[in-house]
Parts: sequence; structure tokens; C-alpha cells
Amino acid sequence: MKFKDHFSGHAANYAKFRPNYPRELFEYLASIAPGRGRAWDCATGNGQAAVGLSAFFECIIAAEASERQILGASRNERIEFRVAVAEKSGLASKSIDLVTVAQALHWFDLDAFYAETIRVLKPRGILAAWCYNLLEIAPEIDAIITRFYDEIVGPYWPPERKIVEGRYRTIRFPFDELEPTAFVMQAHWSLEQLLGYLRTWSATQAFITAHGSEIRPRQSPRICQARGAKQRAGGLCAGRSA
Repeated sequence: MKFKDHFSGHAANYAKFRPNYPRELFEYLASIAPGRGRAWDCATGNGQAAVGLSAFFECIIAAEASERQILGASRNERIEFRVAVAEKSGLASKSIDLVTVAQALHWFDLDAFYAETIRVLKPRGILAAWCYNLLEIAPEIDAIITRFYDEIVGPYWPPERKIVEGRYRTIRFPFDELEPTAFVMQAHWSLEQLLGYLRTWSATQAFITAHGSEIRPRQSPRICQARGAKQRAGGLCAGRSA
């Protein structure tokens, strides 16, 4: 099956600069799952969420349609990496306690993915999907990043970005929805790390492709210092299967 591939071309930078998720998120997911045997981290990318899950589940099937993304993933004895699209996992029916989708649900054929999720989840199994939007550092820096997001690379965002901006509230979610706790992602980044992260955006890469070169200095965010970066889990939807 085809998939919307915005990240294979810069998979190494994606692995290097994308943020990790808080341990508290995975503690929460383990607490609501019917068991801690097997979890399916769908569209795992470089395995950021899969690594977090590995502290709480015996086996994590980390599936990703992009083989390049998997090649850059951190290895872990509890994680089994597979090349597979979200809508056709190859997993056995009723074999999974928890399905997670980190910052990727907006790329899927939702009807096909939901059908696949219902097939593989155990009774009372959990599907949890989350996204994050713009980071927060300090008001003066946030304003620069917002301008870069809206004005410089803004025209190059794929249409699905609107779903993230809506914090997944506009997505159909045919499960018994749970009310999740709020979570915060927090990291201490250098300026190089921050700019590296901004270059992993699908819109930034589309801008570079369109113009045939890197972002020029006058277009790049002019940020002198970034001591801390914080991102809120802008949308976490968790639901239980029948």
C-alpha cells in the first residue's frame, strides 16, 4: 500500500533532532491497558515512542512504512521493528494490548486503520494517538518561530497539518473515548538542536525542495539562545475497544 512519505529523505536528522516523549505518558498508557504483553507502535518513525513503551511492555512491535526511518532507530531487546503500513500490520488478530500512534494519525487512511486496530486489539484493548504542535521557549523566541511557521514555510505545510493544529479534535474516533491526563514534553536544547528540529518539519523540507537550496539566512529563525524547549501534547485521544 502507498503511504504519505514526508520524512524518508531526512531520516537521519529525524532520528537526531525529533523530541522524545515523557515517561509519565507511557506509565499512564500501561495503567489503562488490559495487559502489558504486546504493544503495537504504529508509524514508529525512528522508534521514539517504542523506546518509551519498552519500559512497561514485554514486547513492542514497532512498525513503520519507511525502511529508512527504521534503519535510524535505536535498538532494544524488547522492540521488534517491521516495515509495514498502518492499514495492514500483518499482526495476528486479538494479539495486542495497546496500539500507539505518535504524531502520525493524520497521515493515515483512517477507516482502514481503525478496522485494522479493531482486528488486532484484545478485548478492552487501548488505542492511543497523540500529537504536538509548536514548542514554547520564551515569548520573544516563540514569536520568531511562529513567524517562521506561518509566513516562511507556512505555504508548504501538507493539508493534514490542519488536523494537528486542531489537536486531533476533528478526527473521527470510533472507540469508547477516555479522558486522558495532560502531558508535557520538555527538553534542554542547544541552538543547533533547535534549528535541526525545525529542519525536520515536512514544510521546511518542502520549501527546500521547491527552492532547490537550504533556507537562506534572512528566512531562517534568528535565535541567539535557547536554553529550554517545552511542547505540550496538543491532542491525546485514547479509546478502548469493545
